This record gives sequence, structure tokens and C-alpha cells, in this order.
Amino acid sequence: MPLYRATRDEVLAQLADEFLHNYGRGRTVLAIDGRDGAGKTIFAADLATVLRKRGRSVVTASIDAFHRPRAERYARGRTGETYYADAFDYSTFRRVLVEPFRLAGSAAFVLEAFDVRRDAPIEPRWTTAPDDAILIVDGVFLHRPELVGLWNYSIWLEVPLEVTSARMAERDGADPDPGAESNRRYVDGQDRYARAVDPRRKASVIVDNTDPSHPRRVFADSC
Repeated sequence: MPLYRATRDEVLAQLADEFLHNYGRGRTVLAIDGRDGAGKTIFAADLATVLRKRGRSVVTASIDAFHRPRAERYARGRTGETYYADAFDYSTFRRVLVEPFRLAGSAAFVLEAFDVRRDAPIEPRWTTAPDDAILIVDGVFLHRPELVGLWNYSIWLEVPLEVTSARMAERDGADPDPGAESNRRYVDGQDRYARAVDPRRKASVIVDNTDPSHPRRVFADSC
């Protein structure tokens, strides 16, 4: 008889219940990290839906909306090192989103600051949320040193490189071969991140998202 595999809805419900058990009140921030193509944005949206069904107010954001301008991102070349070091504006991310969000009360915050496709700033749209709101942030490199201490809870989505590359090819038209020259910047950047930070061990939870319909919670000492 095959082993039972929890459905996506069941795994999301378990994660939501665990999070709310530990963080039932007050402003809280939850991060969803993983390689490019791991399914972070969809996972964040689905988890937000479950938390809202539990009666909580949830706002979602992505580190992708806090890129640096192209000239700054590529000033030192298009390498894995510069992808990891220069891609995102963490100062603005903290200043206009996370720090005012944590203040609660009447403090307003901004969910998007930069449009990477247009390579242009986004006019600030200030918003507010209830005192017990949850902010879910998805994106790459979320366990890096500049962001230590921001997250109440974090999830690392574990997906094999060949799977994430295939997803990026389908989504963005990228080369499905992870060893292709066009993918080197992103693969090398994630490898540098893994060596420097080991995000799997820093995350509150690891979820194998290879099969999105049946994500599976795993543990750092067994995967």
C-alpha cells in the first residue's frame, strides 16, 4: 500500500495552524525563501488565503518589487556574485515596508518600490493594516545577514535545480538546462547564498515543493 501523501491544502493548513499557535496576536512577518522557480509567490498567495480564512488580515509583498536599478545591479558585471550582492535594495525594503509595518498603529507602509521590467521606481502607494495583520514576503536570499531579525517565521522551499530550471523555462522562456551560460548568474548566485548562509538551517520550516500539489515538510538533518 503506498504511503499517504498530504495534499497541498493540508500542508498549508498545518503551516497556518503552527504559525498562529506561536504568533496569535500582534504584527508578524513571515518569509518564504527558495531558489528562482521554487514556487514562492504562489505558495505565499495560497498560505495567505488560508490565514485569511482563519480570520487574520494578511498583506503580501515580494522582494522582487525592491530591485535596484539595472545600472546598479550590473555595475560590477552580470555574475553570481553580483546577483547575490547587488540585486536588491534592502535598505529601502526595510525603511518603507518592514519597519513601518511593525510599528502598527497609524504607520503606513509601501508594498512596492521598483518595477524591474521598466527599470523605474514605482510611485509610493502608502497603505495600512489592522494591528494583528500578518505580512508575508516571498523572494530569493531572504535569510541573508542584512535581513536577520526581520522574520518571526520563515519557510524554505526545497526544489531540485533541474525542476526550478524547467519552471523558469516555462514561465520566462529561459534555457531549461541549469548549466547553460544564460543561467549561470542565477545558479552561481544561489550557490554562493547556500555556502554563505545555509538558508535551509536558518528557516523555521523546510517544505519540499517539487510536486506543488503534494508539498512535503522535511527536516534539515534528513534531506
